[in-house]
Amino acid sequence: MNTGSDQQGDVVAAADEVRVEGPVGEDGAGRGLGSRAPEFVKARRALHLSWQVGVFVVGLAVVAAGIVMLPLPGPGWVVIFGGMAIWATEFVWAQLVLRWTKRKVTEAAQRALDPKVRRRNIVLTVLGLVIIGAVAGVYLWKFGLVMPWKIKDQ
Repeated sequence: MNTGSDQQGDVVAAADEVRVEGPVGEDGAGRGLGSRAPEFVKARRALHLSWQVGVFVVGLAVVAAGIVMLPLPGPGWVVIFGGMAIWATEFVWAQLVLRWTKRKVTEAAQRALDPKVRRRNIVLTVLGLVIIGAVAGVYLWKFGLVMPWKIKDQ
């Protein structure tokens, strides 16, 4: 064989040996995409499909509970991401969404630690509170403070 094909064969062999396992965790172990169901479940197609349906239904119930908690008291977003984590045990799309979310949250946390950004956020918060206070003051000056139980029916 010639030198060019030998080098190309080495590159192909090296590419076959490289396996992308996804991001490396803090413990140094990478985790690939795909189902995390036990092997005996994956071995039987009907059982694996039932497993996936069960994971989807449980994840859907948790996400729905989180959506209900958004306008009501409760940790809505935390519960929604918990449901996504349940889905991510079985579905690649949910794993990719969680990876993207983790990356964006980490980037936002790093930006929030920047002194210039913190100063800007403090200034904007104080400005917002001053505007709200001014609007509330004008309302109270114009209409006064009337408690709901003292409102007369007309």
